[in-house]
Amino acid sequence: MPWEPSDGLILTLLALVLLFVYLLLRQFTGRKPPAQRKPPAQGRPSVRRQPLPEYKRPPVRPKPHVRRKRTPENRPYAVVDGSNVMHWRDNTPDLGPVIATVDILQARGYRTGVIFDANAGYKLTDRYQDDAQLAYLLGLPATDVFVVPKGQQADPFLLDFASKSDAIVVSNDRFRDRIADYPALSAPGRLIRGGWQDGKVNLTLPEA
Repeated sequence: MPWEPSDGLILTLLALVLLFVYLLLRQFTGRKPPAQRKPPAQGRPSVRRQPLPEYKRPPVRPKPHVRRKRTPENRPYAVVDGSNVMHWRDNTPDLGPVIATVDILQARGYRTGVIFDANAGYKLTDRYQDDAQLAYLLGLPATDVFVVPKGQQADPFLLDFASKSDAIVVSNDRFRDRIADYPALSAPGRLIRGGWQDGKVNLTLPEA
């Protein structure tokens, strides 16, 4: 005779099933909603600020020579043969004698201009330097420095400017092949010689 569960066993099993279902429903339907975060309190929380890094200015290339501005009115002109004067110290290309010469002339009250051959930059820095670049190295306005066009000599420009502006010329070049075209420059005190001696420039300037 096959075994048949009793009514009591069936009721017990049914009760267990119902209890299991109840517990499942309670677990899914009776779960509390997740706690919400409280809104932050009014006002910003105190935050310790980190000190800002020290600002460092980018390096600026300083000018090799700085001069005071002078008023140009009623001052005589002096034009410097830059390509000649830059060889005065040990016959080596160097702007030091040019700077010293300009300082002396300006201290004596001259309005000063400097004229260079086109190859001056190559001799000084191994590359071409125009008016503004050489003026920067000399500490002069770009309008006071002139680099002649490539392929041309500075002598005609220098002598022509000196003749028209009644300027003295500072150079050890005697301009023998050109001076005849500018007879006024042959007058005493118009062609100024100089040199480097005892660590400084000496000029044969006329007495004031």
